[in-house]
Amino acid sequence: MTVSETSAGAGDESSSPAPSGVSRRGLFGLVAAGVGAGALAGGVAASALRPPRSPEDSAGAYPFYGEHQAGIVTPAQDRLHFASFDLVEGATREDLIQLLQDWSAASARLTRGLDVSEAGAVNGPPLLPPDDTGEAQGLPPSGLTITFGFGGSLFRTTAGVDRFGLADRKPEALVELPLFPFDLLEESSSGGDLCIQACANDPQVAVHAIRNLSRIAFGTARMRWSQLGFGRTSSTSTAQATPRNLFGYKDGTSNIKAEEPASLDDFVWVGDDEPARWMHGGSYLVARTILMTIESWDRVKLEEQDSIIGRTKGEGAPLSGGTEFTEPDFALRRTDGSTVIPADSHVRLAHPATSGTRMLRRGYNFVDGSNELGQLRAGLFFISYQRSPEQFVAVQSQLASDTMNEYIRHVGSALFAVPPGASEGSYVGAGLFA
Repeated sequence: MTVSETSAGAGDESSSPAPSGVSRRGLFGLVAAGVGAGALAGGVAASALRPPRSPEDSAGAYPFYGEHQAGIVTPAQDRLHFASFDLVEGATREDLIQLLQDWSAASARLTRGLDVSEAGAVNGPPLLPPDDTGEAQGLPPSGLTITFGFGGSLFRTTAGVDRFGLADRKPEALVELPLFPFDLLEESSSGGDLCIQACANDPQVAVHAIRNLSRIAFGTARMRWSQLGFGRTSSTSTAQATPRNLFGYKDGTSNIKAEEPASLDDFVWVGDDEPARWMHGGSYLVARTILMTIESWDRVKLEEQDSIIGRTKGEGAPLSGGTEFTEPDFALRRTDGSTVIPADSHVRLAHPATSGTRMLRRGYNFVDGSNELGQLRAGLFFISYQRSPEQFVAVQSQLASDTMNEYIRHVGSALFAVPPGASEGSYVGAGLFA
């Protein structure tokens, strides 16, 4: 599932009152995690290349509260920090609820360009660690969106344990994705009880969000894995140009756009027919870490690259002719009887005409250094939102014969139920505990 077509504080409590919207337990997390998670996330932030400031960096704020969570149909921002979390041993249902409340209150501030609490990075007691790590001081909201999801293990562990009394609230569709051909999945980059997707037009803003939400979680949840992304690989609005992936091709030409409300209802938002009522208006998030064998791809002649993709590298037009948004003609044949768009091309196999469904894509490029052979560890962090995980399964199953499989490796996989948006004064996922 890769490229162009898929539509797819600690101390005397009396000396430091809890900031508005964040619990005392949350503040203890901020203090206690200052060395561990803070230092780790700070190192990650330093590794993200910061581009020159541009007008886009000062993009206005997107509201955190609303009918649907932001970060799904929101115009795709340029940067991503995605993190998966596991609840620690001994965490209780009450701890989980408090964490979601604290995360929601903090996110409502962060998406407005504010510190995580009123005391923030510099206005708290000088003899206590600050509530906010401070690296986003002076930066605008940068279009930050924060999106939360729940993994299947939150409801029942692989050993069958119902830790939080939620097993009977688990949606039937929230089951482990099947193992697909060519999957080489690594446990260290798969699964999780909870996830947070932070997208922004400034990498420091996105990393700051994950870093501070991770600190709030200390003592209740710990980070399982995370991924930085740059250069969106899809557009979620008709106002956005189609971006390119690391293979150099336009990516997500047929993606569902925010301006298609009927398609969103049909393919993205969970409807009223879902028995798990707390998911109405939510969606399902699939995350896949896909390594690209960049060096091998770079030695393939242009004609063959076009044939593998099914589109031209320059215009992004289907090989059957026209421009980027011309509908592919899969029946068009050459004089020798072969189809102009090969049967095993990515475009043909991923197209809704073949899979019978669509998804909303929000993927990102990534480069995580190099391996011992001097090859780039790079690829696509694939994210899709769909009304049912079966939509992803249908498309990915079609891609089993995709010629592109020679140049990619799926090494990470996760599925999360994304609840609807929260109303002001409430918190994300409140319906699950109603």
